[in-house]
Amino acid sequence: MSQQQDSTAISEKATALLTIDHVRAAAGRIAGQIVETPMLHSQTLSKITGADIWLKFENLQFTAAYKERGALNALLQLPEEQRSRGVIAASAGNHSQGLSYHGTRLGVPVTIVMPTTTPTVKVMQTESVGGKVEQYGETFDEAYAHARKLESERGLTFVHPFDHPHVAAGQGTVALEMLEAKPDLDCLVVPIGGGGLMSGMATVAKALNPAIEMVGVQAKLFPSMYAHLRGQDMACGGDTLAEGIAVKAPGEFTSQIIAELVDEVLLVDEPALEHAVSLLLQIEKTVVEGAGAAGLAAVLDHPERFAGRKVGLVLCGGNIDTRLLANVLLRDLVRSGRMARLRITLQDRPGALFRVMGVFDAHNVNILEIHHQRIFTSLPAKGLFTEIECEARDEAQMRGLVAALRDKGYSVEEVAVD
Repeated sequence: MSQQQDSTAISEKATALLTIDHVRAAAGRIAGQIVETPMLHSQTLSKITGADIWLKFENLQFTAAYKERGALNALLQLPEEQRSRGVIAASAGNHSQGLSYHGTRLGVPVTIVMPTTTPTVKVMQTESVGGKVEQYGETFDEAYAHARKLESERGLTFVHPFDHPHVAAGQGTVALEMLEAKPDLDCLVVPIGGGGLMSGMATVAKALNPAIEMVGVQAKLFPSMYAHLRGQDMACGGDTLAEGIAVKAPGEFTSQIIAELVDEVLLVDEPALEHAVSLLLQIEKTVVEGAGAAGLAAVLDHPERFAGRKVGLVLCGGNIDTRLLANVLLRDLVRSGRMARLRITLQDRPGALFRVMGVFDAHNVNILEIHHQRIFTSLPAKGLFTEIECEARDEAQMRGLVAALRDKGYSVEEVAVD
């Protein structure tokens, strides 16, 4: 058998383990135990992107993420003897909460192994829905290896966050609901980490409509599935806002499904993810984590690709730290030109700052904070610079202020956000 034939045989075996009938069975199994989240049209995002945008609000699940679906479907198919002994998983995110919540509800003991670096808030959230958390190692890989060791030592059943047909079938129920609500979608844009959500959704979508396009999205810092499909070796690592899809190695099972059914995988950078999170809060009044905003980020980054098409986006999770969310919103205001930090060189003499304030007043730009710097500067001893954080109604108003300051002879530098 040739390498190509061998690859085809493996792919056919994987697709046989995950069919639309498996997903439909999962939908019946979990019915009434998860939230059938709304699927809504966004007029404003459609206008901004040039596409016809439909949003699936999976951030409205009880644990604020779609992961409940796959975790519950996997739990419900365990024999009673395995359920009574308990299950274990390695996760620092949404899978831990979904598995803990439904395991506790069903009377199944749940152990979650998390890295020691996991934020306390995520540990507390998992414990609050009934999971028993054990912390081990500094990385997810170390926590995962420890969880597999405990699985055998304690006779527990490991529930993988993505790389299993039962989990992927549960996640595929998202597509069943989306295409029931809007059967004529041209395209589904789906975040990819390990591939559980995309493999399940692509299985459903291609079965119902072979012409529908399936587009995956990954963060540029973690292009694991993107690289795998191209046979490339690309670095994965860094502080991405989309930690929910920050997976260094995609699933073996899910990779086979995705290679067979997904049309393209796009990469998005951090500013695009931040902008998408901010837009969803401003326009749809919904809190979405970085991974959940990846689909919108891709559409915004590639407007010509999606123009005029009916596009379904999955807002797959809403678990984002509130301080981080605040930072994202403020940084987006800076990028949009509505907020700025202006570094202005002055002479250190009475009235210098007062005269600058007059220019701000004339342009009706609000001052938020003022910082003087006399010591740590290369200016002469009689010079200083002041940094003024300010906000305007739009970029044009801010540009007018900067131009007026420069016209009056001031040296003005805008402190940028990458």
